[in-house]
Amino acid sequence: MPTSVQTQSSDIIAQAIGVTRTYPGVTALDNVDFEVRRGEVRALLGQNGAGKSTLIRLLSGVDVPSSGTILIGGRELGADGIRGATERGVATCYQELSLVAELTVAENFFLGRWPRGRFGIDTKAMAEKAAQTLADLGVAIDPTAIAGSLTLAQQQIVEIARALQDDPKLLILDEPTSALASAEVALVLETVRRVAARGVAVIYVSHRMDEIRQIANTATVMRNGRVVETVDLGESDTATIIRLMIGSDPESQRPQADDHEPGSVVLEARELAVLPKVTNVSFHVRAGEILGIAGLLGSGRTELLRALAGFQSIDSGTVLVNDIAIDAVSPRRMRRAGIAMTPEDRKREGALMNLGIDENIVISDYRSVSRVGVLSSKLIREASQALAQRLSIKAHDLSQLISTLSGGNQQKAVIARWLHADASILLLDEPTRGVDVEAKAQIYAIMRAVADEGKAVVFVSSELEELPLCCDRVLVLRDGQIQREFTAPAITLSDLLEASMASHSIQEAS
Repeated sequence: MPTSVQTQSSDIIAQAIGVTRTYPGVTALDNVDFEVRRGEVRALLGQNGAGKSTLIRLLSGVDVPSSGTILIGGRELGADGIRGATERGVATCYQELSLVAELTVAENFFLGRWPRGRFGIDTKAMAEKAAQTLADLGVAIDPTAIAGSLTLAQQQIVEIARALQDDPKLLILDEPTSALASAEVALVLETVRRVAARGVAVIYVSHRMDEIRQIANTATVMRNGRVVETVDLGESDTATIIRLMIGSDPESQRPQADDHEPGSVVLEARELAVLPKVTNVSFHVRAGEILGIAGLLGSGRTELLRALAGFQSIDSGTVLVNDIAIDAVSPRRMRRAGIAMTPEDRKREGALMNLGIDENIVISDYRSVSRVGVLSSKLIREASQALAQRLSIKAHDLSQLISTLSGGNQQKAVIARWLHADASILLLDEPTRGVDVEAKAQIYAIMRAVADEGKAVVFVSSELEELPLCCDRVLVLRDGQIQREFTAPAITLSDLLEASMASHSIQEAS
């Protein structure tokens, strides 16, 4: 059950009063009033660019308001910064991982404040404290393990545990479950309930409405830098909330497929094995088709896509492109064959964060933006502007760093890179992970438009409810093999859930 909200004014832990935050050419927050109370779990909803991240940055001391006041524990935060917010009990866990991959879990817990003993850093004390925090969270992760050796889900849990170790008064969770499997999601939600029951105020950001309804009673909806409304989740259906978030009917956001038949088979896998996750997979995808691949976290979806793109070794089996078997699969060979992949972790593997948006878009094919072997700034500008307009990439200037964009716009820029290179087969691994409702709808529309042009799209998503919205067919990957195939319009969420979780208990799936 969601955590009960307490109502006494003295219980206010954090408060924004008339807060505005402007950046050059952008008003990120516009006269925002917001508060969260002791023991309350407040959902914070809104599309990318709505102002959620900016509000979080102000409450956690990363940034300061242009006008208005931020109060933590009844005291103005002012220019005290992160240290001041931390000292008053604010802890923030961001969606993007911040662990140092080369250090141990325990060392990551104590970055910048390592306990010291007689002979230097007290590694034993660090390990014991980290182990206790992880145990309180109900997680079996070795505190001496190297962070980079953990799975993405385990790293996310370590991030959450690190945020909880100092018993904060305000815990801000920004998409904490976007990379987690169902059992791990349940663990996080139960942890949040326990934290709130101790009187900690929690701000919970997520695009997954099922989670929001499980963990929170109320939700503050933001749009275009303003607070639109704070709603009682028990009295507001999802369609109403989405309308508040995007300002229109969610049904109108769904892309419509053209009435056409797919073309010939352009990509085929025959008895493919990518051990240990994928043992025997055979399937095909046609030109003009969006093929979805469903499966629980750990089912081998990413490994399969990486193998098809040449980034992971194939233990056995055959990959054919346009009926031609590809020997010694490699990224270069697959790229030449017209295959391109957008990876799950766009920050680390998809986008070059220290380059501009335009540079990220054209980097896949410099020849088309060069004259006599020299890069042309005019051609780069024209090519990137055309794709930015086509994919609705929102940016003040395409020369700005791609790191300044929201997650959804970063993802669209990564897709634009491969459209610039005229790839004929797009492998999209979690392209909507952590992006808002509007950006998801735009990515669906991009996939449909690309398919309507005669290209093939393979779409992997852990959010099964997405797949019926845009896929022509969906394959369910489980136990190393394709277990079921569904064809539109007979693709339903209930069927996908049943097929994906058939070998898992109801408790794990709920």
